[in-house]
Amino acid sequence: MEAVIDTLIIGFPYFISHFGLTMIMLGVSVYIYEKITPYHELELVREGNKAAAISLAAAILGLAIPLAECLKGSISLWDILIWGVVILVVQILAFFFANLVIDDLKGRIERDEIGAAILLFAGKISIALLNAAAISDKF
Repeated sequence: MEAVIDTLIIGFPYFISHFGLTMIMLGVSVYIYEKITPYHELELVREGNKAAAISLAAAILGLAIPLAECLKGSISLWDILIWGVVILVVQILAFFFANLVIDDLKGRIERDEIGAAILLFAGKISIALLNAAAISDKF
């Protein structure tokens, strides 16, 4: 039991700092994503728009999945910070690519078209999984 307590004492500051920074990166990334995209999903969700909820859920998961992989392999806070920025850039680029592929994406989400939102969800999560795999290869 003493070994477990010793491990906790040694590892807890590492856990708090790495987990905390990852949570901050997730929150900041979602905020930036929400501000950069051409429609404000959170406002639409508050109005009851299900398509926007699907899209925003995909954005949050799309950022969290590669951040989790980054956290898993991190050896320093700099790993999380630098790769967190890379993750955000890749996910934003994925959104803008989807915006080119899906005609009138902004209008479709605003009109609560579930089909477009599900396609966007699949694209965001697919890119997130590839992003996570590419990042995990760096550690």
